[in-house]
Amino acid sequence: MGAVVTAVIAIAAVVLGWITIEMACKPCLETGRRAMDRALDPNYDPDDSPAANSNAPPTSEPLLAVADLSASAAAPAKAI
Repeated sequence: MGAVVTAVIAIAAVVLGWITIEMACKPCLETGRRAMDRALDPNYDPDDSPAANSNAPPTSEPLLAVADLSASAAAPAKAI
């Protein structure tokens, strides 16, 4: 009887842990699932125009903004 109780408690702990992770990481998981669904869609062609694919960003807009990394903008380094 003790083994059955231990197994039920372990299963309940795994289920509660799974629910906790799903709730805590919901935005990240939704983005990943959306990307997987798009990648596994046989009708999706990444070479299509962005107008045909409403989820894709426009090609003229960069994915990441490039920061100004010029030497004049950086603070001078101090000797230790």
